Amino acid sequence: MTEPRYTPLVASLPSTVPFVGPETQERIREAEFDARLGANENVFGPSPRAIRAMKIATPDIWKYGDPENFDLKQALAAHHQISPENIVVGEGIDGLLGYLVRMLIEPGDAVVTSLGGYPTFSFHVRGYGGDLVEVPYKGDYEDPVALIEKAGEVGAKLIYLANPDNPMGTSHPQSVISAVIDAVPEGALLVLDEAYIEFAPEGTAPGFDVSRDNVIRFRTFSKAYGMAGARVGYGIAAAGLVQSFDKIRNHFGMNRVAQAGALEALADQKYLSQTLGLVAKARVRIGQIAAANGLTVVPSSTNFVAIDCGADGAFAKRVLAALLARSVFIRMPFVAPHDRCIRLSAGTQTDLDLFEQALPLALTEARS
Repeated sequence: MTEPRYTPLVASLPSTVPFVGPETQERIREAEFDARLGANENVFGPSPRAIRAMKIATPDIWKYGDPENFDLKQALAAHHQISPENIVVGEGIDGLLGYLVRMLIEPGDAVVTSLGGYPTFSFHVRGYGGDLVEVPYKGDYEDPVALIEKAGEVGAKLIYLANPDNPMGTSHPQSVISAVIDAVPEGALLVLDEAYIEFAPEGTAPGFDVSRDNVIRFRTFSKAYGMAGARVGYGIAAAGLVQSFDKIRNHFGMNRVAQAGALEALADQKYLSQTLGLVAKARVRIGQIAAANGLTVVPSSTNFVAIDCGADGAFAKRVLAALLARSVFIRMPFVAPHDRCIRLSAGTQTDLDLFEQALPLALTEARS
């Protein structure tokens, strides 16, 4: 029996995924985690209005979702005060990144990103044969100036920048981002991932200028709106680029229950504000827990916090393993020097109580 005739590119790639899910780890350990704090999920969940809308929509799940995402695009357009023709909706930012890379990247095309930045984007680029050029962070921040300079050097088609950043949680102010957009080299497209923008300080995101054809900005319902499992993301860009997604996107990729939930989540800005307050309090408490154990945190503009364990990646990995063994699911950055940190989501009071109890024990075990 012959194997499928893979393309040389696919045959050359490792069989891997950007993240190992908590469910995989729970199957291995044959027990659920007591505190699920490692996937940058919003543990406070979606608006009750969104939940109610999804329950009402569930009996009609036998129907495909609206392939135009008409109602959601209209609502997003009104919310951001732009035209619906400047919005593309898709299966989370991850799905939209895949479509974007498919549209623009051929084998050998240069793509610039940050070394240790969000791995799913790099996963897509490698999957389509792009030449991934990685620029080091500047401390715990992505380095926009270096990204732009490198893009000019290598003739990059895409430049990826997350603001706020994943995995460190830091952010740049709107003045820096506006300057980056102005400096994008001819022939390049800036991919501005704003998945965590609702958590960031006011003045982080510049206003939308959809006349520019050198930037696409991605946002999501997975984080602040608490709907990671629904897979609803959207991009904002010049109308021509948005229309080009229709050439290759999965037109029935969105399910109608998720569409209904996103509509109500967007409408319930009061609940969003309450969630942002809970996340802010949780970030403060994480900092307090870290300080009580002699550790420091990286300033966060997201719903997660990176804790500097004060040593190297090997030590942080031992801390992480000890926390996992105590049923607290967290993660850590992959690349030095950021792998000196562990990272956890803003959790409920119960979640953070469990973390507070487990952390000193984990540190002791790691040091021994």
